[in-house]
Amino acid sequence: MKKSATTLSLFQLTELFPTIDHAIRYFEQVRWQGTPICSKCQNIHKITTQKKTGTYWCGMCRAYFTVFTNTPLERNKVDARKWLFAAYLMLTARKGISSMQLSKELSVQQRTAWFMLHRLRLACETMPELLSGVVEIDETFVGGKAKNKHMKRGGKPSGGQVNQQPVMGFKQRDGKTLAKSIPGTDRLTLWTEIQKTVQQGSVLCTDALPAYRGIVRKGYQHEALNHKANEYVRGMAHTNGIESVWAVLKRGLAGTFHQVSMKHLDRYVNEFTFRLNEGNCQVDTIDRMESLFQAMPGKRIMYRDLIAKA
Repeated sequence: MKKSATTLSLFQLTELFPTIDHAIRYFEQVRWQGTPICSKCQNIHKITTQKKTGTYWCGMCRAYFTVFTNTPLERNKVDARKWLFAAYLMLTARKGISSMQLSKELSVQQRTAWFMLHRLRLACETMPELLSGVVEIDETFVGGKAKNKHMKRGGKPSGGQVNQQPVMGFKQRDGKTLAKSIPGTDRLTLWTEIQKTVQQGSVLCTDALPAYRGIVRKGYQHEALNHKANEYVRGMAHTNGIESVWAVLKRGLAGTFHQVSMKHLDRYVNEFTFRLNEGNCQVDTIDRMESLFQAMPGKRIMYRDLIAKA
C-alpha cells in the first residue's frame, strides 16, 4: 500500500520557522547542507561568519555572500520567512495565488508580491531528462478571442486564434509534464520541439492535426486520435492527461490571474507544470518546497527586466 504524503498546514509552518534566523538556517541546509560555500568561487575554506545572521566573508575571492547570492532571491529586502510562506502558498494552491492575495497574506505591497512570485516562478523552470515511453502531446491557445475585443484594440467580427499564443505540452505517462510557448503550430516547429523533448522510440499520442503526420520518420511510434470523429480513446492511446493539464492551466489563468502578459506566459506555465511534477499531493509539502529552493542557484531576474516593454 502506497504511503500517503505528509501535508503541512500554515500553522505548522509558522511553528517550524518562528523567527527569521530559523528560516535562514533552513535555506542554508537546503542549499549547502549546513556548510557555507562561496557562490562565486565555490570555496568552502577561509569562510568567515559575520555578525549579521546569514552573511559570510570569503577569504579567497574577498567578497561577502549569503545563501541567496546567485539565486532569484539575491539582494531582496523581504525577510526569509515571507519567502517561505510565499513558496508554500504558491505550491499548495492548485490554481496558483494572485499577487493581490499574496500581498494581503504577507503584508507587502502588491508590486512586491508580484515580483516575489515571478522570482519563484523562475525557479520553477526545470528541464528534465528526455521524456520516454508513452508521451501525450497536445497544443492549446492562450489569450482572448478577437471577436471579444473592442474594434479599437484589433477586434474583428470573426473568431479564430488571432493574437492568441500557442502553448505545446508533453505528458509522460506516470512521469513528468513539460509545456512551453511556441511560435506556431506548423510541422517544422512541432517536430523540432518533439525531437528536443522526447526520446526516439517513444510512443507519441496526439490528436489528428496534420502537422504530426510523418513523425514516425524521425524514429517515433505515433498514435493519432480523430477527435472530430468522437475518437478520444483507442486502447492505450489517448491525450486525456495533457488535456487535464490545460484544464487546470486555463482555469488558473482566467480565475486566479485574470490577465497574463504574453511576455511572462512561460513563467506562469512553468509554475503550473512544476506543481504537477514536484508539487502534487503524492509528495510531502516540505519536499515540494525543497525542490523549488534547490532549483534556484544560477537563476536571476531583475525588476526592471520584468517591467520593460517586450
